[in-house]
Amino acid sequence: MKALKYINKYFIKYKWRLLIGILITILSKVLALKVPQIVGDSLNIVEDYQIAKSNNLPAEELAVLLKEVEHQLLINVLIIVGVAILAGFFTFLMRQTIIVTSRLVEFDLKNEIYQQYQKLSLNFYKKNRTGDLMNRISEDVSKVRMYVGPAVMYSMNMIVLIAVGFTQMISIDVKLTMYTLIPFPLLSVSIFILSKVIHKRSTIVQQYLSKLTTFNQEFFSGIGVVKSYGIERQIIADFDTIADESKEKNIHLHKANALFFPLMILLIGLSNLIVIYIGGKQYINDEIQIGTIIEFLLYVNILTWPVAVVGWVTSMIQQAEASQARINEFLEEVPEIKNNNTLPTELQGEVTFKNVTFTYDDTNITALKNINFTIKKGETVAILGKTGSGKSTIIELIARLYDTKKGEILLDGQNILNANLNDVRNQIGFVPQDPFLFSETIENNIKFGKEDATEAEIIQASKDAVVYENIIDFPRGYKTILGERGVTLSGGQKQRVSIARAIIKNPKILIFDDCLSAVDTETEERILENLKKVSQNKTTFIISHRVSSAKNADKILVLDNGKITQQGTHNQLITQEGYYKDLYEQQLLEKEN
Repeated sequence: MKALKYINKYFIKYKWRLLIGILITILSKVLALKVPQIVGDSLNIVEDYQIAKSNNLPAEELAVLLKEVEHQLLINVLIIVGVAILAGFFTFLMRQTIIVTSRLVEFDLKNEIYQQYQKLSLNFYKKNRTGDLMNRISEDVSKVRMYVGPAVMYSMNMIVLIAVGFTQMISIDVKLTMYTLIPFPLLSVSIFILSKVIHKRSTIVQQYLSKLTTFNQEFFSGIGVVKSYGIERQIIADFDTIADESKEKNIHLHKANALFFPLMILLIGLSNLIVIYIGGKQYINDEIQIGTIIEFLLYVNILTWPVAVVGWVTSMIQQAEASQARINEFLEEVPEIKNNNTLPTELQGEVTFKNVTFTYDDTNITALKNINFTIKKGETVAILGKTGSGKSTIIELIARLYDTKKGEILLDGQNILNANLNDVRNQIGFVPQDPFLFSETIENNIKFGKEDATEAEIIQASKDAVVYENIIDFPRGYKTILGERGVTLSGGQKQRVSIARAIIKNPKILIFDDCLSAVDTETEERILENLKKVSQNKTTFIISHRVSSAKNADKILVLDNGKITQQGTHNQLITQEGYYKDLYEQQLLEKEN
């Protein structure tokens, strides 16, 4: 149970709830164990009356004795009913404390995992699949909750019932109790062996569940590709293969689980037979009364459930151990991007790259090679180059989505590593190459840039992004709910809503990563004209494949194979032989045609 030690901090956090729950558990089970004693006493009273009756006592004495027996039996019945009601009430309170605590722990653990997910860098998400991430925060946490709640509750039930029950049995008859315990060593060995098997199989089951979740998540995300290529049958066949493998692993696990209850019932049955046989002999020899045998049988059967539940609890603990081990893998992951400064950082907008070389860990591709440039506050810089030349990498480094190990990136003359990470990102408006919109209203998607934005600000931002006319044409306007990843909108509309989200943020640095690729030339010119006004006094980066997006920039950088091959203004670069001039002439020719 090494992995489950991580949960101990939550036991400490909710210690009073748990302690109250445990105390109530003890009270409820102590009360429940009073019933066999009362039943045994009742039978002994009846037996004593029968003995007295067989001794030919006078009728008057028998009548008095019968009334006393009836009176005592009535009291015992009332006590049994009262004890049952009180024990039931305490059991209700027990569930209200321990089970509710497990839900609170589940809530805290899910939040902790979610916060950890937010801290982890892009590299982590490149190496791990979405379905697996979802499974660990849902299914695995649910398994752990079963350990914190039901496993703890039933374990306390078991401990109290066994401790109090056997203590009571020993106080009545040591010899009969010792004979009753004969099957229990076999029970202990069986549980030990089965626990190891269940732990191993539980881990495999959770891994296959992650595979299933990942497969389905990718299928739903790529449903358009699946349908357009007509590969539904192949996808269904692949799903059937994974589902069948998962089914077999689950069956394999439950075969082990299925051994527990029959084994428990067998051992309890043996205990019952021992009680009847040994107790019967003692009764024949006048060593005990008939009520003692019935009392022992009731104790053994009351102990049937807590002993039988050992298997179920063990299974829950083993599954929780396997799940928590998977959760710990991610919780122990150290974020590559760390906030090294908790003091506020106010950006002005100057950006400097000094001898920056960057290699992606996952692909080992060197995207930037000895890059040097300085962009002053309020300047607009355009970065052009072929696919894979390193354009987007520059932007990702400015937003600290990655950290470079060679060279320095300075913000206002200060190393970016020494700036407050949260403040840096809060003062950057980033429009990615592949814009992501949430399954929310258009209004809320724009307001992700500024949570308290007014209606006027939202409308102005959408006008600046030249998407206002499209929005008001929708039946519900800004209240239109988008499908997952914004599938309700066209590619160009998604890009423009994403631009509006960045504009409304009013950041110190604006970054547009090839975000006009899906709009026509006329719309592009309108957006660029608006961006001139919006980006005044803001440092602006425009990544593009079009000269039209770059020509008005204060500085243009041309990248090729991770190196800056050209830099200057539009007028300077069109007079120089190189990539920019060739691209300008090619696009000019396309426009004329």
